Amino acid sequence: MMVRTLILAAAAFGLAACGEKPQTASGSKRDAALFQGTGKPFVAPGWKPGDQASWEQQLKTRTQRGQNDYAKVN
Repeated sequence: MMVRTLILAAAAFGLAACGEKPQTASGSKRDAALFQGTGKPFVAPGWKPGDQASWEQQLKTRTQRGQNDYAKVN
């Protein structure tokens, strides 16, 4: 009786795995250029959303001020 219960329980757990929904990657979509911004109010000072030159200048500034590992080592 106990063996039969264990077999039925194992079969139930095995069949439960067959009903899983497929998982798809649904990350951020980039339909627009990165310098267009996200529309959220949290932006770095000096950067104007939609201005590509401002975006490039902001990236250069960030690289020089602390995200450049070579500058930290020297």
